[in-house]
Amino acid sequence: MKLFFDRIMSFIGLILLSPVFLVVTLLIKIKMPDGSVIFKQKRVGQHGRLFIMYKFRSMIVSHSGSSVSVKGESRITPLGIKLRKYKLDELPELWNVLIGDMSFVGPRPDVPGYADKLEGDDRRMLLLKPGITGPASLKYRNEEELLAEQENPLKYNDEILFPDKVKINIEYLDNWSFWNDIKIIIYTVLGKDM
Repeated sequence: MKLFFDRIMSFIGLILLSPVFLVVTLLIKIKMPDGSVIFKQKRVGQHGRLFIMYKFRSMIVSHSGSSVSVKGESRITPLGIKLRKYKLDELPELWNVLIGDMSFVGPRPDVPGYADKLEGDDRRMLLLKPGITGPASLKYRNEEELLAEQENPLKYNDEILFPDKVKINIEYLDNWSFWNDIKIIIYTVLGKDM
C-alpha cells in the first residue's frame, strides 16, 4: 500500500505542482543565474544503496561548506532562504519518490558517511526508504535555526541530533502503519508538530 500510494501521489503531485516548478525555475534562473536550477547529490537510500537526490538549488555554486546547513550561512542565497523556509527546495524529491528511491514518509536521506556510524540495532534504520518527511523531520523542522544557536553545529549534529533522529526513526519502523504515514504528511503540510 505504501509503494502504491507513493507512486500515485508523487505522479499527481508532479502534475498539480508543475506551475510551482515553473515559477521556482524561473526565479532561480533570474536570481541565481550562475549554475544549474537543480542541485543533485549522492545520498544513502534503503539498504545503504546510494542514489541521486534532486532539490532546487538554494546555495551559491562554489562553496566548500559542511554537509550540515545552518541558518544564516553566506552560502545560502536570499532566494534560497525563502525556498528553504517554505520547503519549496524539496519539491523535486517528488521525482525521487516516483522512481522509487524515496518515499513520502521515512528518515531524511543522509550524505554518505553517516550510515557508517550506525551500529547494532540502529542499522535497521537502513531497512526504511528515505522520505521527504518523517517523524524526525517534524521534531526538527527548525533544525537550521537550532544549529545556528550552537557553538559547534557539526559536533551538535553528530552527537545530539543524529542519534536522536536514529532513535525516532527506529521507533517509526517498529510502529509503522499506513495511517500514521498519512498523519505525518498532514502534520507536515499544516506545519505542526506531532
